[in-house]
Amino acid sequence: MPGKIHRFFAFLLAPAVGFLLAFSQANPVDKLPVEQLTPPVEATGNQVAALMKQLDDTNDQLREASSIMEELRSRADKEKREYEEQHKSINNLLETSKTQTQKSADVLDTILSSMLGNPVGQSFGPNSIVKVYSLEEAGYRGYMAKVRLKNPNALRMVLAHDAVKSKGETTSSAGKRTGAVLAINAGGFMKDKNGYLTPLGITVVDGKIRTFSTNTNLSFVGFNKQGRLVGGKITSQQQITQQGILQGASFLPTLLKDGKRMPIPREWANARQPRTLIGHFDNGDLLLIVIDGRRKGWSNGVTLEEAQRKLQEFHVVDAYNLDGGGSSAFYYNGKILNKPSDGRERPVVSNLVIMP
Repeated sequence: MPGKIHRFFAFLLAPAVGFLLAFSQANPVDKLPVEQLTPPVEATGNQVAALMKQLDDTNDQLREASSIMEELRSRADKEKREYEEQHKSINNLLETSKTQTQKSADVLDTILSSMLGNPVGQSFGPNSIVKVYSLEEAGYRGYMAKVRLKNPNALRMVLAHDAVKSKGETTSSAGKRTGAVLAINAGGFMKDKNGYLTPLGITVVDGKIRTFSTNTNLSFVGFNKQGRLVGGKITSQQQITQQGILQGASFLPTLLKDGKRMPIPREWANARQPRTLIGHFDNGDLLLIVIDGRRKGWSNGVTLEEAQRKLQEFHVVDAYNLDGGGSSAFYYNGKILNKPSDGRERPVVSNLVIMP
C-alpha cells in the first residue's frame, strides 16, 4: 500500500519537475538585454534638472513681477497722495477765490450804496443777480444796474425780431419777448429810405457773426464764453473766434481801458446827450447805465467826459459808449424805468438782455 501512494505522488509531481528542469536550462533572463532591465536613471535625472530649472525661472519671474507690482503700488500710492494734495490745494484756492470774489462784490455794493443809496430793485435769479440803482447827479438823471452772471448764457444780444434787417424793436418788447429781467438798447444802426434798420459794424449773436465791418472808427462791445466783457478794435472775423466771443454789437467810442480815460472824438466832445453805457469791474461784474437827456427840468444829459469821470468814481475797469439819444432805454422787471427823450421808446436794431 505505501508503495502505491509514493508512485501516485511521483506521477502527480512529474510534470512540474520537468517544467522546472527545462526552465533552468533555458535561462531566459540571460537572454534579455541589460538596458531593458536597468531603470532609465540618466533620462529621469535630466528631466528633473529641467523641471528644477523651469521652477527656478518661474520663481525669478514671480519675484520680478512681485517687485514690479510693489513699485506700481508704491507709485500709485504716491500719485494718489499727490492728487489728494493737489485736489485739496485747488479746493482751498477755489474757496479763497470765492471768498475774495464775495468780498469784492460786497465792497462794490458798499461803494455803490454809499454813493447812490440802497438799490431801488433787486433780482436774485438762478442765472444772474441784478441790483438796480437810481442815478441822480447835478444836471442829469438815469438808472444803472450792477449785474453778476451766474451763467454766462444769461446775457444775450438780441436782434430786432431776430433779423439783421427789420423795422426795429423796442427794448421793452425785446425784454418781454425773451423773458429777460433786465434789458438796455445796444448797437448803432443805419436807417434806409424805406424805414428798415441794419446794424453798424459787427454784430454777434449766440456765437454767430451776423454782420461784419472793418470800420476802425467803431468800437466793438462783446462778451466771451465766460460772460466777460471784451471789446475794442476788431479787424478780422478770426479775432472773434479766437477770443471766444458769443455776443456783441458796435458803436463808439471806447471810454475806459484798464481804468484810464480814452480820447473822445472832437465832434463828440462836450455834447450833453442821453447815453447808454456799459462797463465791468475788476471782479467781472457788469455795470449797465442809461442816462436820460433832452428833457428840460428832468435831465439834460451827460457829456462823455463826465461819463468817464463818473465811471472812474465807480471803479470801472473797461467801459464803452453804446447807441444813445432817443434810443437809450432801461427795462427792468417788466417796464421801462427811464424817460426816453422822444417821449416814447424808439425801435432799435439790437438790445442787450439779462435773463433772471
